[in-house]
Amino acid sequence: MFYLQDPSLLEFQRRFQQQIQSNNLQTVFGVQSIPADTQFRQVLDEHNYRPLQGVFSEYFRRLQRSKKLESYQFYPGQYLVTLDGSEYFNSESIHCDLCLQRNRNDGQREYYHQIVQSALVHPDLPQVMPLAPEFIRKQDGSTKQDCEITAGRRAIERIRSEHPQLSMIIVADSLYSCAPTIRHLKGQRFSFLLVAKPGDHKSLFEDIDGLRRGGMLDELERKEEGGRRYRYEWTNKIPLNADPKSPEVNFVQLTIFNDEGKQTFRNSWVSDLEITKENVEKLVRGARSRWKIENEGFNTLKNQGYHLEHNFGHGKQHLSEAFFVLNLLAFFMHQILELVDELYQQVRATFSARVEFWNAIRATFRIFLFASWDEVLERMNAPPQQAFH
Repeated sequence: MFYLQDPSLLEFQRRFQQQIQSNNLQTVFGVQSIPADTQFRQVLDEHNYRPLQGVFSEYFRRLQRSKKLESYQFYPGQYLVTLDGSEYFNSESIHCDLCLQRNRNDGQREYYHQIVQSALVHPDLPQVMPLAPEFIRKQDGSTKQDCEITAGRRAIERIRSEHPQLSMIIVADSLYSCAPTIRHLKGQRFSFLLVAKPGDHKSLFEDIDGLRRGGMLDELERKEEGGRRYRYEWTNKIPLNADPKSPEVNFVQLTIFNDEGKQTFRNSWVSDLEITKENVEKLVRGARSRWKIENEGFNTLKNQGYHLEHNFGHGKQHLSEAFFVLNLLAFFMHQILELVDELYQQVRATFSARVEFWNAIRATFRIFLFASWDEVLERMNAPPQQAFH
């Protein structure tokens, strides 16, 4: 259902089954018996979906073994893994045992689900490879920050457990650039590129301002055609905060000016990677790739056919989270196909929009019976046939 982005898929396949005693779910996906909608949801709600999460690490390892992940190496031997929180469900009335709760300003109670999502990314590659999600639940804390940071640390531990030998750089927002999380990252053998905001790191930015006034910050400027300027400023081995036990970090800031000299962008990051004139631009490109999990990941899942925020059914126990995992698995499989499958790439290239591509696939599923997924793609890739009257 999620693979084809079609909530009504089962009905069309039931029609096939009734008329010819076969259907595409059986021939393409190996589903021998199509469940009723209520049975489908009841089974998913009652049974823990956690074994499904192993599919993410299994297919990740397959990509490694086939050398397909080598193109994601960002820094010598290291991969970028983004970490970000997102909300995917909220309601004033529908809720389950795992829902978070909050009271709005109007006094109305709201129930919601939130996750911390990690993904393998590269600044030059459009595909993002999601890892298993970490769900934020009531026991994680009473505020959003406490919940997300606790779930984020669990995600960090799980990633290291599933990929003990992989050298990774965690890219995340300012929520994670605090001393306890940085120590946790180091303890789990991760490098990091974390957003640092002046409001969250007053002492750090006071030190940076002092170094700037004294002309002690390293600096590099680049000018693009059209007049836009990029100014990089950095320093190494500076305390994260005023605490005597504060971890030392390396600091970098990027400021962008338009052709009229007006500042259009500024952001800062802290890292454990030494920053030099030779690597500062590359590291900042890696740090800025955090937007990929929002634009290429969450935005695609929410607005480009996957309907992530749609309530497919909430249940009382596991259903809502199970649907999220299944939807994310479908997205994961599509990203793999975009990366490695030449036939899929050929067919996908004939459609400008992802939504139209899947609309066409669903249309063929409703009309034709296929023996395999490859046959679906081959049929779509074949020259158009003339209809005779």
